[in-house]
Amino acid sequence: MTDQSEVLVLGGGCFWCLEAIFQAVPGVEKVVPGYAGGEAPDPSYEEVCRGTTGHAEVVQIHFDREVVSVPELLNLFWRAHDPTTRNRQGGDVGTQYRSIILFSGEEQKRQALESRSAAQSDFPQPIVTEIELLAEFYPAEGYHHDYYRNNPGAPYCAFVIQPKLAKLGMDAQP
Repeated sequence: MTDQSEVLVLGGGCFWCLEAIFQAVPGVEKVVPGYAGGEAPDPSYEEVCRGTTGHAEVVQIHFDREVVSVPELLNLFWRAHDPTTRNRQGGDVGTQYRSIILFSGEEQKRQALESRSAAQSDFPQPIVTEIELLAEFYPAEGYHHDYYRNNPGAPYCAFVIQPKLAKLGMDAQP
């Protein structure tokens, strides 16, 4: 990480998809899948999947703000998922799959609110994305990290992640 590093936390469905998408962005230094936005301390994947923790599956994006900006990352975020469906992305259903931006300061909050307002014109339905102050981020278990890179032949990668990357004009190869 550099002196120009910043962190943004986003949730928009399964963290495997967002991890693969943001890893492909120039200026992104590291993407960590995890959990945030809930009450339970240090939750496990199983606990989050049960929907009892209040946490969403999210990615913690470390990036060089001299190369890529928060508004640019948010623009990709809006295109990478459907922010108009509450607690759902495709076949993934539950509060852990909600659309959420967890900001870490007033400038990120302002950028998130402006970005959501601007993105609304791209969707016929209201955007339901939550925008909240990040209280705590909990990294996911190790087997979730670099999921697409480590499992490109897995059905979820082939049928969900690769088409999403292609739709965004990104290289679908890990």
